[in-house]
Amino acid sequence: MRIAFATVGCRLNQFETDALRGKAEAGGFTVVPFAEEADVYVVNTCTITGEADADSRQLVRRAVRRNPAAVVAVTGCYAQASPERVAAIPGVDLVLGNIEKAALFRHLAAARPVGSPRVQVADISGRRRVDADEYGPGIDPDRTRAFLKVQDGCSYTCSFCIVPTVRGPNRSLPAEQILAEVRRLSAAGFPEVVLTGIHLGTYGRDLHPRASLTTLCARIAELPEAPRVRLSSLDPHEVGPGLIRLLAASPRFCRHLHLPIQSGDEAVLKRMRRAHSAAEFRALLERLTVAVPGIAVTGDVIVGFPGEDEAAFGRTYDLLKALPIAGLHVFRFSPRAGTEAANYPGQVPRAVKAARSRALRALAAEKARVFRREFLGEVLEVVVLHRARPDGMLEGLSDNYLKIWFPGDAALMGRLLRVQIQDLAAEGLRGQCCGIVD
Repeated sequence: MRIAFATVGCRLNQFETDALRGKAEAGGFTVVPFAEEADVYVVNTCTITGEADADSRQLVRRAVRRNPAAVVAVTGCYAQASPERVAAIPGVDLVLGNIEKAALFRHLAAARPVGSPRVQVADISGRRRVDADEYGPGIDPDRTRAFLKVQDGCSYTCSFCIVPTVRGPNRSLPAEQILAEVRRLSAAGFPEVVLTGIHLGTYGRDLHPRASLTTLCARIAELPEAPRVRLSSLDPHEVGPGLIRLLAASPRFCRHLHLPIQSGDEAVLKRMRRAHSAAEFRALLERLTVAVPGIAVTGDVIVGFPGEDEAAFGRTYDLLKALPIAGLHVFRFSPRAGTEAANYPGQVPRAVKAARSRALRALAAEKARVFRREFLGEVLEVVVLHRARPDGMLEGLSDNYLKIWFPGDAALMGRLLRVQIQDLAAEGLRGQCCGIVD
Protein backbone atom coordinates (compact mmCIF):
# COMPACT_ATOMS: atom_id res chain seq x y z
CA MET A 1 0.00 0.00 0.00
CA ARG A 2 1.08 3.56 -0.74
CA ILE A 3 1.18 5.91 2.26
CA ALA A 4 1.85 9.66 2.40
CA PHE A 5 2.61 11.91 5.37
CA ALA A 6 2.22 15.64 6.00
CA THR A 7 3.31 17.55 9.09
CA VAL A 8 2.34 20.90 10.55
CA GLY A 9 4.18 22.44 13.48
CA CYS A 10 7.19 21.85 15.68
CA ARG A 11 10.32 19.72 15.43
CA LEU A 12 8.85 17.11 17.74
CA ASN A 13 5.92 16.70 15.37
CA GLN A 14 8.41 16.31 12.53
CA PHE A 15 10.36 13.75 14.56
CA GLU A 16 7.21 11.73 15.17
CA THR A 17 6.30 11.83 11.49
CA ASP A 18 9.80 10.71 10.50
CA ALA A 19 9.60 7.85 13.00
CA LEU A 20 6.19 6.79 11.68
CA ARG A 21 7.53 6.96 8.14
CA GLY A 22 10.28 4.56 9.17
CA LYS A 23 7.73 2.21 10.73
CA ALA A 24 5.70 2.34 7.52
CA GLU A 25 8.70 1.37 5.40
CA ALA A 26 9.59 -1.45 7.80
CA GLY A 27 5.99 -2.67 7.66
CA GLY A 28 5.92 -2.99 3.88
CA PHE A 29 4.26 0.30 2.95
CA THR A 30 5.56 2.34 0.03
CA VAL A 31 6.03 5.91 1.23
CA VAL A 32 5.18 8.49 -1.44
CA PRO A 33 5.15 12.31 -1.40
CA PHE A 34 1.99 13.88 -0.04
CA ALA A 35 1.33 15.46 -3.43
CA GLU A 36 0.92 12.03 -5.03
CA GLU A 37 -2.01 9.63 -4.92
CA ALA A 38 -1.84 7.24 -1.98
CA ASP A 39 -3.96 4.58 -0.30
CA VAL A 40 -3.40 6.13 3.13
CA TYR A 41 -2.81 9.76 4.08
CA VAL A 42 -1.55 10.72 7.53
CA VAL A 43 -1.74 14.36 8.61
CA ASN A 44 0.17 15.19 11.80
CA THR A 45 -1.41 18.44 12.95
CA CYS A 46 -0.56 21.46 15.09
CA THR A 47 -2.77 23.75 17.13
CA ILE A 48 -0.31 26.35 18.43
CA THR A 49 -2.24 29.11 16.60
CA GLY A 50 -5.49 29.51 14.71
CA GLU A 51 -3.43 29.59 11.52
CA ALA A 52 -1.97 26.18 12.41
CA ASP A 53 -5.51 24.82 12.81
CA ALA A 54 -6.41 26.18 9.39
CA ASP A 55 -3.26 24.76 7.78
CA SER A 56 -4.05 21.38 9.30
CA ARG A 57 -7.63 21.37 7.97
CA GLN A 58 -6.40 22.44 4.54
CA LEU A 59 -3.98 19.49 4.34
CA VAL A 60 -6.74 17.08 5.37
CA ARG A 61 -9.08 18.36 2.68
CA ARG A 62 -6.28 18.21 0.12
CA ALA A 63 -5.72 14.53 0.91
CA VAL A 64 -9.44 13.77 0.57
CA ARG A 65 -9.59 15.51 -2.81
CA ARG A 66 -6.48 13.73 -4.07
CA ASN A 67 -7.98 10.29 -3.46
CA PRO A 68 -11.52 10.13 -2.06
CA ALA A 69 -11.13 6.35 -1.64
CA ALA A 70 -8.05 6.63 0.57
CA VAL A 71 -7.98 6.15 4.34
CA VAL A 72 -7.31 9.58 5.86
CA ALA A 73 -5.86 9.54 9.38
CA VAL A 74 -5.50 12.78 11.34
CA THR A 75 -3.34 12.96 14.46
CA GLY A 76 -1.31 15.43 16.48
CA CYS A 77 -2.17 18.42 18.62
CA TYR A 78 -5.17 19.74 16.66
CA ALA A 79 -6.67 16.23 16.67
CA GLN A 80 -6.02 16.09 20.43
CA ALA A 81 -7.60 19.49 21.10
CA SER A 82 -10.58 19.35 18.71
CA PRO A 83 -11.29 15.71 17.79
CA GLU A 84 -14.98 16.30 17.03
CA ARG A 85 -14.21 19.15 14.66
CA VAL A 86 -11.59 17.04 12.85
CA ALA A 87 -13.95 14.07 12.63
CA ALA A 88 -16.57 16.33 11.04
CA ILE A 89 -14.38 17.00 7.99
CA PRO A 90 -15.87 14.89 5.16
CA GLY A 91 -13.56 12.05 4.20
CA VAL A 92 -11.74 11.67 7.53
CA ASP A 93 -11.64 8.04 8.67
CA LEU A 94 -9.44 8.09 11.77
CA VAL A 95 -8.71 10.70 14.45
CA LEU A 96 -5.87 9.93 16.88
CA GLY A 97 -4.66 11.97 19.84
CA ASN A 98 -1.01 12.40 20.73
CA ILE A 99 -0.81 9.25 22.83
CA GLU A 100 -2.48 7.09 20.17
CA LYS A 101 -0.23 8.51 17.44
CA ALA A 102 2.54 5.98 18.13
CA ALA A 103 0.04 3.13 17.57
CA LEU A 104 -1.01 4.51 14.18
CA PHE A 105 -0.62 1.25 12.30
CA ARG A 106 -2.62 -0.76 14.79
CA HIS A 107 -5.43 1.76 14.46
CA LEU A 108 -5.13 1.79 10.66
CA ALA A 109 -5.68 -1.97 10.57
CA ALA A 110 -9.11 -1.41 12.10
CA ALA A 111 -9.99 1.78 10.20
CA ARG A 112 -12.08 0.14 7.46
CA PRO A 113 -14.88 -0.51 6.71
CA VAL A 114 -15.99 2.95 7.79
CA GLY A 115 -19.45 3.97 8.89
CA SER A 116 -18.32 7.09 10.71
CA PRO A 117 -14.82 8.29 11.66
CA ARG A 118 -13.13 6.35 14.46
CA VAL A 119 -11.94 8.73 17.17
CA GLN A 120 -9.27 7.68 19.70
CA VAL A 121 -8.16 10.49 22.00
CA ALA A 122 -6.98 9.54 25.48
CA ASP A 123 -6.75 11.73 28.55
CA ILE A 124 -3.14 12.94 28.68
CA SER A 125 -3.22 14.51 32.14
CA GLY A 126 -1.97 11.44 34.02
CA ARG A 127 0.53 9.95 31.56
CA ARG A 128 3.92 10.21 33.25
CA ARG A 129 6.39 8.43 31.03
CA VAL A 130 7.86 8.24 27.57
CA ASP A 131 8.61 4.79 26.14
CA ALA A 132 11.77 4.14 24.14
CA ASP A 133 9.94 1.90 21.71
CA GLU A 134 6.99 4.27 21.23
CA TYR A 135 8.57 5.60 18.09
CA GLY A 136 12.25 4.72 17.96
CA PRO A 137 14.47 7.35 16.34
CA GLY A 138 13.10 9.72 13.75
CA ILE A 139 15.25 9.54 10.64
CA ASP A 140 15.12 12.48 8.25
CA PRO A 141 14.07 11.60 4.68
CA ASP A 142 17.68 11.73 3.45
CA ARG A 143 18.72 9.38 6.30
CA THR A 144 21.63 11.61 7.31
CA ARG A 145 20.57 12.67 10.81
CA ALA A 146 18.56 10.98 13.54
CA PHE A 147 16.15 12.70 15.93
CA LEU A 148 15.71 11.12 19.34
CA LYS A 149 12.71 12.03 21.48
CA VAL A 150 13.84 12.07 25.11
CA GLN A 151 11.02 14.11 26.66
CA ASP A 152 7.39 15.04 26.04
CA GLY A 153 4.88 17.43 27.57
CA CYS A 154 5.24 20.71 29.44
CA SER A 155 4.33 21.72 32.98
CA TYR A 156 4.81 25.47 32.51
CA THR A 157 1.95 27.96 32.25
CA CYS A 158 2.97 30.57 29.68
CA SER A 159 -0.08 32.75 29.13
CA PHE A 160 -0.07 32.40 25.33
CA CYS A 161 0.59 28.65 24.96
CA ILE A 162 -1.83 25.75 24.47
CA VAL A 163 0.90 23.08 24.46
CA PRO A 164 0.43 21.80 28.06
CA THR A 165 -3.24 21.20 27.26
CA VAL A 166 -2.55 19.08 24.17
CA ARG A 167 0.73 17.41 25.18
CA GLY A 168 0.22 16.88 28.89
CA PRO A 169 2.74 17.30 31.72
CA ASN A 170 6.49 16.86 31.53
CA ARG A 171 7.62 13.23 31.25
CA SER A 172 11.03 11.88 30.41
CA LEU A 173 12.71 8.81 28.97
CA PRO A 174 15.12 7.16 31.45
CA ALA A 175 18.76 7.94 30.76
CA GLU A 176 19.81 4.29 30.26
CA GLN A 177 17.34 3.93 27.38
CA ILE A 178 18.59 7.15 25.80
CA LEU A 179 22.22 6.04 26.05
CA ALA A 180 21.33 2.70 24.46
CA GLU A 181 19.62 4.51 21.56
CA VAL A 182 22.60 6.85 21.07
CA ARG A 183 24.97 3.87 20.96
CA ARG A 184 22.71 2.06 18.50
CA LEU A 185 22.48 5.10 16.21
CA SER A 186 26.24 5.51 16.34
CA ALA A 187 26.72 1.87 15.34
CA ALA A 188 24.28 2.41 12.47
CA GLY A 189 26.54 5.16 11.14
CA PHE A 190 24.54 8.32 11.83
CA PRO A 191 26.94 11.25 12.19
CA GLU A 192 24.50 13.41 14.17
CA VAL A 193 21.70 12.83 16.69
CA VAL A 194 19.33 15.62 17.69
CA LEU A 195 17.90 15.33 21.22
CA THR A 196 14.37 16.65 21.06
CA GLY A 197 11.28 17.13 23.19
CA ILE A 198 8.38 19.47 23.76
CA HIS A 199 10.31 21.11 26.61
CA LEU A 200 13.78 19.60 26.50
CA GLY A 201 15.17 21.76 29.28
CA THR A 202 12.86 20.14 31.82
CA TYR A 203 14.21 16.67 31.04
CA GLY A 204 14.48 14.44 34.10
CA ARG A 205 12.46 16.44 36.60
CA ASP A 206 9.80 13.73 36.69
CA LEU A 207 12.24 10.81 37.02
CA HIS A 208 13.09 9.00 40.25
CA PRO A 209 15.78 9.76 41.18
CA ARG A 210 15.48 13.22 39.67
CA ALA A 211 17.80 13.95 36.75
CA SER A 212 18.56 16.90 34.47
CA LEU A 213 19.50 17.60 30.88
CA THR A 214 23.00 18.53 32.01
CA THR A 215 23.56 15.19 33.76
CA LEU A 216 22.19 13.35 30.72
CA CYS A 217 24.52 15.24 28.39
CA ALA A 218 27.47 14.56 30.68
CA ARG A 219 26.78 10.83 30.43
CA ILE A 220 26.52 11.04 26.63
CA ALA A 221 29.83 12.93 26.55
CA GLU A 222 31.46 10.00 28.40
CA LEU A 223 30.41 7.39 25.82
CA PRO A 224 33.45 5.98 23.99
CA GLU A 225 31.51 5.92 20.69
CA ALA A 226 28.72 8.35 19.82
CA PRO A 227 27.74 10.73 17.03
CA ARG A 228 27.86 14.44 17.49
CA VAL A 229 24.82 15.63 19.44
CA ARG A 230 22.63 18.67 18.86
CA LEU A 231 20.19 20.01 21.44
CA SER A 232 16.83 21.32 20.32
CA SER A 233 15.09 24.32 21.87
CA LEU A 234 15.83 25.29 25.50
CA ASP A 235 14.35 28.09 27.59
CA PRO A 236 17.06 30.65 28.48
CA HIS A 237 16.77 30.10 32.23
CA GLU A 238 17.46 26.38 31.70
CA VAL A 239 20.98 27.00 30.35
CA GLY A 240 23.02 26.92 33.53
CA PRO A 241 26.77 27.02 34.23
CA GLY A 242 27.09 23.22 34.10
CA LEU A 243 25.62 22.97 30.62
CA ILE A 244 27.74 25.87 29.39
CA ARG A 245 30.89 24.18 30.73
CA LEU A 246 29.93 20.94 28.99
CA LEU A 247 29.34 22.69 25.65
CA ALA A 248 32.71 24.38 26.00
CA ALA A 249 34.59 21.22 26.95
CA SER A 250 33.04 18.46 24.84
CA PRO A 251 33.53 18.52 21.05
CA ARG A 252 30.75 15.91 20.87
CA PHE A 253 28.10 18.60 21.38
CA CYS A 254 27.21 21.03 18.63
CA ARG A 255 27.93 24.70 19.18
CA HIS A 256 24.31 25.67 18.72
CA LEU A 257 21.49 26.59 21.09
CA HIS A 258 17.98 27.67 20.16
CA LEU A 259 16.60 29.91 22.90
CA PRO A 260 13.04 31.28 22.75
CA ILE A 261 13.46 34.84 24.05
CA GLN A 262 9.91 35.81 22.89
CA SER A 263 10.36 39.49 23.86
CA GLY A 264 13.02 41.95 24.94
CA ASP A 265 10.63 43.97 27.07
CA GLU A 266 10.44 43.11 30.75
CA ALA A 267 6.75 43.96 31.16
CA VAL A 268 5.76 41.89 28.13
CA LEU A 269 7.79 38.92 29.41
CA LYS A 270 5.95 39.12 32.72
CA ARG A 271 2.56 39.14 30.98
CA MET A 272 3.72 36.14 28.96
CA ARG A 273 4.70 34.47 32.26
CA ARG A 274 8.14 33.64 30.96
CA ALA A 275 10.72 32.49 33.52
CA HIS A 276 13.54 34.73 32.29
CA SER A 277 14.07 38.46 31.99
CA ALA A 278 15.55 40.41 29.10
CA ALA A 279 18.53 41.31 31.29
CA GLU A 280 19.13 37.64 32.08
CA PHE A 281 18.97 36.78 28.38
CA ARG A 282 21.56 39.44 27.59
CA ALA A 283 23.89 38.13 30.30
CA LEU A 284 23.45 34.54 29.11
CA LEU A 285 24.44 35.37 25.54
CA GLU A 286 27.48 37.24 26.75
CA ARG A 287 28.56 34.20 28.80
CA LEU A 288 27.90 31.76 25.96
CA THR A 289 29.86 33.65 23.31
CA VAL A 290 32.88 33.93 25.63
CA ALA A 291 32.77 30.34 26.86
CA VAL A 292 31.98 28.68 23.51
CA PRO A 293 33.69 30.55 20.64
CA GLY A 294 31.78 30.26 17.39
CA ILE A 295 28.50 29.21 19.02
CA ALA A 296 25.34 29.93 17.06
CA VAL A 297 22.54 31.20 19.27
CA THR A 298 19.22 31.30 17.47
CA GLY A 299 15.86 32.15 18.95
CA ASP A 300 12.12 32.72 18.76
CA VAL A 301 10.44 36.06 19.22
CA ILE A 302 6.74 36.99 19.26
CA VAL A 303 5.68 40.41 17.98
CA GLY A 304 2.38 42.04 18.75
CA PHE A 305 1.72 40.40 22.11
CA PRO A 306 -1.22 42.14 23.84
CA GLY A 307 -0.05 45.39 25.37
CA GLU A 308 3.15 45.59 23.30
CA ASP A 309 3.34 49.28 22.36
CA GLU A 310 5.97 50.92 20.16
CA ALA A 311 8.31 51.47 23.09
CA ALA A 312 8.11 47.80 24.14
CA PHE A 313 8.74 46.64 20.58
CA GLY A 314 11.65 49.08 20.35
CA ARG A 315 13.23 47.52 23.42
CA THR A 316 12.95 44.08 21.82
CA TYR A 317 14.45 45.36 18.57
CA ASP A 318 17.32 47.16 20.29
CA LEU A 319 18.17 44.16 22.47
CA LEU A 320 18.33 41.77 19.53
CA LYS A 321 20.30 44.27 17.46
CA ALA A 322 22.90 44.57 20.22
CA LEU A 323 23.37 40.84 20.78
CA PRO A 324 25.33 38.27 18.70
CA ILE A 325 22.21 36.44 17.48
CA ALA A 326 22.84 34.04 14.57
CA GLY A 327 19.19 33.72 13.50
CA LEU A 328 15.60 34.34 14.57
CA HIS A 329 12.19 32.79 14.03
CA VAL A 330 9.74 35.69 14.13
CA PHE A 331 6.10 34.97 14.94
CA ARG A 332 3.13 37.33 14.98
CA PHE A 333 0.99 36.84 18.07
CA SER A 334 -2.14 34.88 17.25
CA PRO A 335 -4.84 34.57 19.93
CA ARG A 336 -5.21 30.92 20.85
CA ALA A 337 -8.57 29.90 22.30
CA GLY A 338 -8.08 28.31 25.70
CA THR A 339 -5.15 30.52 26.71
CA GLU A 340 -5.22 33.56 29.00
CA ALA A 341 -3.52 35.86 26.50
CA ALA A 342 -6.36 35.41 24.02
CA ASN A 343 -8.51 37.54 26.32
CA TYR A 344 -5.90 40.10 27.37
CA PRO A 345 -6.67 43.76 26.69
CA GLY A 346 -4.50 45.74 24.33
CA GLN A 347 -4.67 43.41 21.33
CA VAL A 348 -2.35 44.75 18.62
CA PRO A 349 -3.79 45.45 15.12
CA ARG A 350 -2.84 42.99 12.38
CA ALA A 351 -1.10 45.66 10.26
CA VAL A 352 1.08 46.72 13.18
CA LYS A 353 2.09 43.13 13.87
CA ALA A 354 2.96 42.67 10.19
CA ALA A 355 5.17 45.77 10.16
CA ARG A 356 6.99 44.73 13.32
CA SER A 357 7.48 41.25 11.92
CA ARG A 358 9.03 42.66 8.73
CA ALA A 359 11.39 44.82 10.74
CA LEU A 360 12.60 41.93 12.88
CA ARG A 361 12.95 39.60 9.91
CA ALA A 362 15.14 42.14 8.16
CA LEU A 363 17.24 42.50 11.30
CA ALA A 364 17.50 38.72 11.62
CA ALA A 365 18.69 38.39 8.02
CA GLU A 366 21.42 40.95 8.61
CA LYS A 367 22.50 39.33 11.88
CA ALA A 368 22.72 35.96 10.11
CA ARG A 369 24.92 37.45 7.37
CA VAL A 370 27.23 38.97 9.97
CA PHE A 371 27.52 35.63 11.76
CA ARG A 372 28.27 33.70 8.56
CA ARG A 373 30.95 36.18 7.57
CA GLU A 374 32.94 35.33 10.70
CA PHE A 375 33.77 31.88 9.32
CA LEU A 376 35.31 32.79 5.97
CA GLY A 377 38.57 30.90 5.64
CA GLU A 378 37.85 28.56 8.55
CA VAL A 379 37.48 24.77 8.45
CA LEU A 380 34.17 23.48 9.84
CA GLU A 381 32.92 19.95 10.46
CA VAL A 382 29.89 19.41 8.27
CA VAL A 383 27.29 16.64 8.03
CA VAL A 384 26.33 16.11 4.39
CA LEU A 385 22.52 16.35 4.22
CA HIS A 386 21.67 16.00 0.54
CA ARG A 387 22.54 17.08 -2.96
CA ALA A 388 21.29 20.57 -3.68
CA ARG A 389 19.31 21.41 -6.79
CA PRO A 390 19.77 22.49 -9.52
CA ASP A 391 23.57 22.93 -9.42
CA GLY A 392 24.31 19.46 -8.00
CA MET A 393 26.42 20.79 -5.11
CA LEU A 394 26.30 18.92 -1.81
CA GLU A 395 24.52 20.67 1.04
CA GLY A 396 25.76 20.19 4.57
CA LEU A 397 25.18 21.48 8.08
CA SER A 398 27.97 22.61 10.37
CA ASP A 399 27.93 22.00 14.09
CA ASN A 400 27.07 25.69 14.58
CA TYR A 401 24.05 25.43 12.32
CA LEU A 402 25.41 26.93 9.11
CA LYS A 403 24.24 25.64 5.75
CA ILE A 404 27.24 25.01 3.53
CA TRP A 405 27.32 24.08 -0.17
CA PHE A 406 30.37 22.46 -1.78
CA PRO A 407 31.23 20.16 -4.72
CA GLY A 408 31.40 16.46 -3.99
CA ASP A 409 30.26 12.97 -4.85
CA ALA A 410 26.88 11.59 -3.76
CA ALA A 411 28.78 8.81 -1.95
CA LEU A 412 29.60 11.39 0.73
CA MET A 413 25.95 11.69 1.76
CA GLY A 414 25.57 11.18 5.49
CA ARG A 415 29.30 11.53 6.16
CA LEU A 416 30.99 13.98 8.51
CA LEU A 417 33.48 16.08 6.54
CA ARG A 418 35.89 18.94 7.04
CA VAL A 419 35.00 21.82 4.75
CA GLN A 420 37.02 24.97 4.27
CA ILE A 421 34.78 28.01 3.90
CA GLN A 422 35.53 30.14 0.86
CA ASP A 423 32.63 32.47 0.16
CA LEU A 424 29.22 33.73 1.28
CA ALA A 425 26.05 32.34 -0.29
CA ALA A 426 22.52 33.73 -0.21
CA GLU A 427 21.47 31.79 2.90
CA GLY A 428 24.68 30.02 3.86
CA LEU A 429 28.28 29.54 2.81
CA ARG A 430 30.25 27.92 0.02
CA GLY A 431 33.35 25.87 0.54
CA GLN A 432 35.60 23.00 -0.48
CA CYS A 433 35.87 19.57 1.17
CA CYS A 434 39.30 19.02 2.69
CA GLY A 435 38.85 15.68 4.43
CA ILE A 436 36.65 13.08 6.11
CA VAL A 437 36.31 13.04 9.89
CA ASP A 438 37.07 9.55 11.18
